[in-house]
Amino acid sequence: MYICTSMPNYEHDNVVPYAGSQQSKKDQVATMFDQISGRYDLLNRILSVGIDKGWRKKALKELKSNQPKNLLDVATGTADVALMAAKELKSLEQITGIDISAGMLDYGRVKIAAKGLGKKINLLQADSASIPAETNTFDAATVSFGVRNFEKLEAGLQEIHRILKPGGKLVVLEFSRPTNKLVRIVYQLYMRFITPSIGKWFSKNRDAYAYLDESIRKFPEGEQFIDVLHRTGYQHPYFKPLSFGICTIYCGTK
Repeated sequence: MYICTSMPNYEHDNVVPYAGSQQSKKDQVATMFDQISGRYDLLNRILSVGIDKGWRKKALKELKSNQPKNLLDVATGTADVALMAAKELKSLEQITGIDISAGMLDYGRVKIAAKGLGKKINLLQADSASIPAETNTFDAATVSFGVRNFEKLEAGLQEIHRILKPGGKLVVLEFSRPTNKLVRIVYQLYMRFITPSIGKWFSKNRDAYAYLDESIRKFPEGEQFIDVLHRTGYQHPYFKPLSFGICTIYCGTK
């Protein structure tokens, strides 16, 4: 198995929420999510018209045949995927969620406690490029709408590869650009103008949702992301577009 050690700097790596800030991308992203954490779940439901729940469920179905017992949810945010995994994947015994935003994790812990899942789901503040776990620890890993926020795309994916057990599976759920021309035009108008306006109205943070649009446009999607998975050591990578390509599931195995 080959893992590339010379990591390129993708255009996506340079997209940041606050262009004038001297902070690193990681610190800017953490600050951004801390600021919008109180309205994050509500905005997700509004901006996606509730479709995001179905996307997450379809992503988790990619793990059902693997019967994982120990799952790592990277960029867990308010623990939506961790909570859904506890319900959908009956084989799971332990779920660990990591995120760089303390504010998002605080809301996630409230949701976990409300479901009585405090013993099964553990949330930690940690970066995808430095996961506090031994090599070959987890049966599976998920990243839902978070891989775009990695400061260095390949570094984060290689670190996830490290903590997976041999045969362990990575499932990434990420926004993408529709291939249908008409759908793409409507989507681009929605993302560029409507999403930031709604974000400003509800969360008082227009920058966060303007960043969302730019980070999607510059993210290496489709076959390009499959190449990234190959470069970072994943075997048999594949992808499945959802909802006319608005969202895509990517999978790879250690």
